[in-house]
Amino acid sequence: MIGYLIRRVVGAAIVLLALSAIVYALFYAGPSDPALLACGKGCTPDRLAVVKSSMGLDKPLVDQYFSFLYGIFFGHDYSSGPSVQHCPAPCLGYSFETDQPVTTILGSALPVSASLAIGAMTLSLLLGIGAGLVTVLSRQRWLDRALNAVVLVGYATPVFLVALVLLIVFCADLQWLPFPTYVPLTQDPAGWAQNLLLPWIALALILAAAYARMTRAQTLETLSEDHVRTARAYGLPEHRVITRHVLRGALTPLVTMAAIDLAAVMTSAVLTETMFGLPGIGQALVSAVGSTDLPVIVGVTLTAGAVYVVANALADVLYAAIDPRVELT
Repeated sequence: MIGYLIRRVVGAAIVLLALSAIVYALFYAGPSDPALLACGKGCTPDRLAVVKSSMGLDKPLVDQYFSFLYGIFFGHDYSSGPSVQHCPAPCLGYSFETDQPVTTILGSALPVSASLAIGAMTLSLLLGIGAGLVTVLSRQRWLDRALNAVVLVGYATPVFLVALVLLIVFCADLQWLPFPTYVPLTQDPAGWAQNLLLPWIALALILAAAYARMTRAQTLETLSEDHVRTARAYGLPEHRVITRHVLRGALTPLVTMAAIDLAAVMTSAVLTETMFGLPGIGQALVSAVGSTDLPVIVGVTLTAGAVYVVANALADVLYAAIDPRVELT
């Protein structure tokens, strides 16, 4: 296990290093001049030269890249005329739009996206696995058909429509819940959950439909395997056959799917964040793309890559923990 984890950490570092090189190359090979963007309106040639020097853009490209990497691990000094501004590690530069450190922007957006993703994934797994098992246990009956119809409707309904209906019903008409605003978990746990409840439901309904279909398919396949027939032949009660011999094998593929979905929700739940006005990482990326705020775009891209790498490693470890037939080598 330790050897496997070391190999995964090394592999993750290589992937992130390659991603940083690609993103950095795209960053500076694009049609926009980063120095001109940072210089802003009314930029003069003298001012542009100062900005280029302060950003290190007057150096060879390779030197710029290694300076960028150095800033991530050890911080970076930006000179602006007579003054020097220190950006502490991990330094990803400063936003052209707000002049804030990119790490500060990510630090305020990541807890919002993580809260949204973890809550929505937990709810969707509970709903999806529960619905999938109920459809299997009641297959060919009215409950099976009714739940399958609900799952298909959930699968086909876009998240912005679900969000709009939830806001109209629970915030505007019934006024049971406030219009969502992000409240930090450490500040007010009850307010945190209350404000995120509708975004969780909106995202969870879409994801739960996919998990229900996968749970149903995997469970039906596992029920036909030899070890399940043997368990039934020994006279084990049906609920013990399901929980001991079917559920573990049926849910293993869900682990990989859920881990990837968790990373995807964290980094790309733009519609949900927009509909509910949550200042998450998706909102930060959309805003940065709209204003060509390249340091923020690079920072968000690298963060998204790191989240995917960690999620994949976590999925592999959980896969082996759930299914004893899987070995981590």
